Amino acid sequence: MDLTATTGDLAAAAAEVARLLPTRVLNPVLAGLVLRAGPAGVELSGSDRERAVRLTRSATVHTEGAVLVPAKPLADTLRTLDDPQVRLVVEGSRLAVRTSNARFALPLLDLASHPGVPALPALAGRVPAGVLASAIVPVAGAASRDDALPVFTGMRIHAVGGRLELIATDRYRMAFATLPWDPMGPLDVLVPAGLLADVVRQPSALEQVALHADDDRLGLSWPGGSVSTALLAAPFPDDRVRKLLEAVIDSTVLVDADALAGAVRRATPYAGPHGSVTIQVDDSEVRVRGSDPQNGESEESVKATVDGNRLTKSFQARYLADALKAFSGRRVELRIQDGLRSTVLTSQAEADGVELTYLVVPLRTVV
Repeated sequence: MDLTATTGDLAAAAAEVARLLPTRVLNPVLAGLVLRAGPAGVELSGSDRERAVRLTRSATVHTEGAVLVPAKPLADTLRTLDDPQVRLVVEGSRLAVRTSNARFALPLLDLASHPGVPALPALAGRVPAGVLASAIVPVAGAASRDDALPVFTGMRIHAVGGRLELIATDRYRMAFATLPWDPMGPLDVLVPAGLLADVVRQPSALEQVALHADDDRLGLSWPGGSVSTALLAAPFPDDRVRKLLEAVIDSTVLVDADALAGAVRRATPYAGPHGSVTIQVDDSEVRVRGSDPQNGESEESVKATVDGNRLTKSFQARYLADALKAFSGRRVELRIQDGLRSTVLTSQAEADGVELTYLVVPLRTVV
């Protein structure tokens, strides 16, 4: 194999493959990156049998071929190069990375031992990348990051006619979004939320992303790339969780999301040992309070439109801040229930048709 490519493009692609694949694997072959040079340029791919990544970049191919090299060392090497062009050429048992004044050599791994990149499942539908990202990224923020309960690290993607429904929860908060799409088949899967949030940032906002699914995998593809992953488990949550979004509301607060988020952020240093802030609903405002026996206390008022009862609720500061971040730049409606029942955050649909709802439970309760 022998090719010349633009350093920046190749470095970015190598970094993305290395980042999207798990790094903690015992078999070095599964941590490797496959470089395949052909008439269409160079394909960079990898798979650990659970995830699979494939990116294509332009290149001048002098000799076609394929090699397997350690992913992270290649990405780190390309990232540090200053030359605009880089040449990759096989020299014996090494892949040489050459510039006008430097040479680096990486060991070749056993390509025959690599499981390869599985084909994408059947096409389920398409959606613009920007629309998909504006829904997936905030919903993924509500998923758990604790691998001890892998089912709660997932996001459910469910097709209902011409709209996709996305839902994620870590049992203390839940995010729910719907968005328009062009359906071509059934889709109801539970997949790693963190991976989805990373993947949807790859294509440009105007590109169409195709979703592929079967009983075992979900795949996303776009011009120049694709990622697929094994499913986590049977889809969740069930209808009991959805009913939390339909509860009877005691007070409705319409407020600027950024203004309230700023008040929560400034109250967080005073959130105390439980990391909690209190929201008090008054006439035409909400008061954000923090209290810590060691650090002192804070109180800040934020103008709001209030309809309903005046009440007080305590929340985990970081959960409330994450929820408000999802509505940045917009006015958010807080639908507050008295007692230990959940608070629902929502706003009017965006111009792209994405509707987002966030649910945060009060302190010391779980979904």
